[in-house]
Amino acid sequence: MKYPTTIQNLIECFQKLPGIGEKTAERLALSTLNFEQETIDVFSESLKNTKTKIKKCSRCNNLAEDDLCEICKDDSRDAKLLCVVESPKNIMLFEKLGTFHGYYHVIDGLISPLDGINPEDIHIPEMINRIREENIEEVILALKPSVEGETTSLYISKILDKSNILVSKIAHGVPLGADMDYVDSLTLELALENRKKISNDD
Repeated sequence: MKYPTTIQNLIECFQKLPGIGEKTAERLALSTLNFEQETIDVFSESLKNTKTKIKKCSRCNNLAEDDLCEICKDDSRDAKLLCVVESPKNIMLFEKLGTFHGYYHVIDGLISPLDGINPEDIHIPEMINRIREENIEEVILALKPSVEGETTSLYISKILDKSNILVSKIAHGVPLGADMDYVDSLTLELALENRKKISNDD
């Protein structure tokens, strides 16, 4: 016996989310039966809006509802400091810390020749143009401490090597191979504070 079609469809939708199995999907779907109508309306409208309203910021490639994201709209931030991250989720990690007050740039991936991902396949060219056009003074590379992350960091630092821009990367308080999504806030804060200048002479 199956649940009514509406509930069954909802269970199957929840199962499409990462890390959600059949039992969890079933529990989530059934819990919506206890939601107030107002909550259901907000829930369904928010789901639809992720497809119709969410886009990429034209400046930093972060998630946004307008041409610019909320961070890029904030004129009080340090315009000389740029933190380079792999994905919009990483921006949220730093923002929760509240200790970084510059701007960000999302490159949407890491260089990985084995996977056929080259610099032009991610948003490195746009980032380099932005750094030059906005007269950035320091670029902080906050990329995953992995082979791909190190390769990407080295590539960016080599491009900027002849400029007067300080290129640093977060310290390796972040374990090698760690997923940035699972690094605790204290480790991330210390890694940002203890960032190191990248030397191409190493």
